[in-house]
Amino acid sequence: MIDFREAGLDDIDAMVEVQNAIHRAGLRSWPVDAALVEERYFDAEHSVACTVAVRDGVVVGFQSLKRAWPGNPYGVEEGWGIIGTHIHPDFGRSGIGRSLFARSVAAAHATGLRHIDATIGADSEPALAYYRAMGFVPYRETDGAIPHRYDL
Repeated sequence: MIDFREAGLDDIDAMVEVQNAIHRAGLRSWPVDAALVEERYFDAEHSVACTVAVRDGVVVGFQSLKRAWPGNPYGVEEGWGIIGTHIHPDFGRSGIGRSLFARSVAAAHATGLRHIDATIGADSEPALAYYRAMGFVPYRETDGAIPHRYDL
């Protein structure tokens, strides 16, 4: 059984472990540390939602949705949503991503977002497949990544 709840600062170490498990599996280019996770996912100014998936008390995945800000590193238009999904490799293809996305879409609607960007590494086939399955479509080109959009 998977439970879903809003992420809290006490989840940072578990979120680090999820992303580093993805890295160890060869599905992420670099490892992360607690400082990066806190900076990236707990920025209250731009945060819309950050939901964790928990099984038996252990975080096995999470999804972050932020509102794009001027000069964001993804080149996403200000006011759009920026989404990131991270599922521990041992729990992939189990419906967690779909459940997380349903919660992010509800949060996006509640805050008036009209578009969500997922900028995905061009070589990340699992992520590309996931976002396409959620209804995202490519909308522009960048070096080494394929930005996808979802219209609400």
